[in-house]
Amino acid sequence: MTEELKNRIDKTMQNLKRNNMEPYFVETSEEARELVKKLINKGDVVSCGGSVTLKQTGVYDVITSSDYNFLDRSAPGLTREQVEDIYRQTFSADAYFTSTNALTENGELYNVDGNSNRVAAILYGPKSVVVVCGVNKIVKNIDEAIYRVKTKAAPPNTIRLNIDTYCSKQGQCVSLNKENPELCEGCRSEGRICCNYVVCAQQRHINRIKVVIINEELGY
Repeated sequence: MTEELKNRIDKTMQNLKRNNMEPYFVETSEEARELVKKLINKGDVVSCGGSVTLKQTGVYDVITSSDYNFLDRSAPGLTREQVEDIYRQTFSADAYFTSTNALTENGELYNVDGNSNRVAAILYGPKSVVVVCGVNKIVKNIDEAIYRVKTKAAPPNTIRLNIDTYCSKQGQCVSLNKENPELCEGCRSEGRICCNYVVCAQQRHINRIKVVIINEELGY
């Protein structure tokens, strides 16, 4: 790890703590999996948002094991109504796992969603929210976070989800063709995944949100 990266991580963690979010730092995904087991209890009701990072780290395998009561919206054979019911059950979960689209050095989480069940659960409901992210998600400020989503997060996610949008073909948001694009500007596709924009700053509920930073390049 370079000295510059170390300083950025230290600053980010200090500001997360100042914003009443509990920061953790681990070197590897393996360490992250072991930490996660300490942040939840056997038998807890657990859910998660869609996340490449959770899959890459193996955290998804941990929380979907028989040790926990996992609310599985991806279970085969579910109707849309049943999936929606699981989304609502998630608000009463003991723990909710997700990654983040960007993490600023000011200790803020920036997330953009289409369906928005993920950002909804981050904001309210589950007793504990565990955010798992690689160091590649750290940005200087909200402006960089916005740019990151428009260039590095949204385009590959639309490809992963097989959604026909401008960014899935061009690799960046159509709004960046303008000189000074506004936050919410984008395509008019019916499958647009950038619908709701959420910044988590200082929290009222101390340490409800926990942020696990991993010294690896993970997710989008």
